[in-house]
Amino acid sequence: MTSLLSDNEIAAQLPDGWERDGEEIVRTYEFDAYLDGIGFAAGAGGLAEHHWHHPEIRIGWCEVEVRLTTHDAGGITEKDIDLAEALNDIN
Repeated sequence: MTSLLSDNEIAAQLPDGWERDGEEIVRTYEFDAYLDGIGFAAGAGGLAEHHWHHPEIRIGWCEVEVRLTTHDAGGITEKDIDLAEALNDIN
């Protein structure tokens, strides 16, 4: 099992655009068109599968919200930070 990060570690490692919401990290990506968000969500799904770490993804009008937590650890781990950074790279 992956170890939980401390509050200080989370604050220091949180990627650009992400914020903490309890035991999750969250970011809402904004797009100029609905289908751009759909394309991002599809890419995010493939990336999540590659990392074997699956976020909650909510698709809205021209925006996609992504929430990450490591369920089996009960909070935020390095796996969440790593996937958040990878998602930022595909946006």
